[in-house]
Amino acid sequence: MDDALTPGQEQVEESSLSSWAGPYVSEMLGRGWAAADMPYTAYQGPLTAGQSGLQTQAYQGLGSLYAPTAQMGAYAPGTFTDAGIAQAYMSPYLQMALEPQIKEAQRRAEIARINQAGRLAKAGAYGGGRQAIMESELTRNLMDTLAGITGKGYQTAYEQAAAQFNVEEAARRQAQEMINKYGFDVFNAQRQAGAEQRAIESEGIAADYGQFKEERDWPYRQANYMQSLLSGLPLGTQSYTVESPSGLQQLTGVAGDISSFLEDYFSNP
Repeated sequence: MDDALTPGQEQVEESSLSSWAGPYVSEMLGRGWAAADMPYTAYQGPLTAGQSGLQTQAYQGLGSLYAPTAQMGAYAPGTFTDAGIAQAYMSPYLQMALEPQIKEAQRRAEIARINQAGRLAKAGAYGGGRQAIMESELTRNLMDTLAGITGKGYQTAYEQAAAQFNVEEAARRQAQEMINKYGFDVFNAQRQAGAEQRAIESEGIAADYGQFKEERDWPYRQANYMQSLLSGLPLGTQSYTVESPSGLQQLTGVAGDISSFLEDYFSNP
């Protein structure tokens, strides 16, 4: 209480709008109240783009792919010297290249024998010891020829079979690598597509959650908006002194109220 005040007096201060701003502020607050009282208007359209038709088609295609897991793995190389491998690769060559040479050598030996028999017959020596010696020589020459053909043929057959085995072994190794690569490509493509689908789904969830928070926080934002309307208003302060009633005055007032009550009660039973 101010020292200049006498007992029974009280200093009161009140703030009110400046007179020059009253009409404007009243209209502004009215419009602000009306705007804050409007219900929340939710956005009814899609919140995210989602996946496109081409993406859906691509994802369906990737989903139908299967990695050849049963065929995937490390490649175990074969060996040309394993049982039966060399013979399997040599047999086609021996049949196609060696047999014709043997038959040709035998044919020529038979022609030489016939010609030799004819000469011996003309000379009157057919069937004698000379013929036996000459035929033995023809047979020996034929055996030498066949041995040369066979030895060289088997050597060539072995070399060509080994070369063919190595070519096919490289092709099998490359095929295994391609199978492995295809399988991992399928896995990587499906994994990447799954990550894209997850990102699209996450975007939709985030948008839905953001919309939920927007609607949930709407009343609080409106309250803050209403509060902001009251900030910075041009206020003026007025001070005045009021007389506080004394104890006797308060008691007299209470007695008067009681007397009036009793008078009214008995006059209107």
